[in-house]
Amino acid sequence: MLEIAAYGLAIVLNLFIIFIGTRFLLAPTVAAAGYGVPSTFNAYLTVKGVRDTTYGLVGLALLAFAGATAGAWFMLVVALAPLGDTVIVLRNGGTRATAFGIHFATAVTVLISAALLFTL
Repeated sequence: MLEIAAYGLAIVLNLFIIFIGTRFLLAPTVAAAGYGVPSTFNAYLTVKGVRDTTYGLVGLALLAFAGATAGAWFMLVVALAPLGDTVIVLRNGGTRATAFGIHFATAVTVLISAALLFTL
């Protein structure tokens, strides 16, 4: 049961970041507003889309081909991205609700995923 929860959470998180990355590629202005800091700099939003999509694909590949320990280390390191996003939103006029309710909560969830994967 723990294995299902650990892999399930990690897969959902990786699929979710692929969705977010794709959203930044297809609808950058809308995605930026959801991020918490509206922007019209499409080149930067496209970079974020590529970054997020890549993170999700690498995470899925590690889970599929390298196993739980590699996936756990990946999740541990990649938690830096939503932690950084928290700071970015706060420093650029975004709301505390968005910074903590979305980005910081995501970082905590990713760290929980890493901890679950490390137990396998």
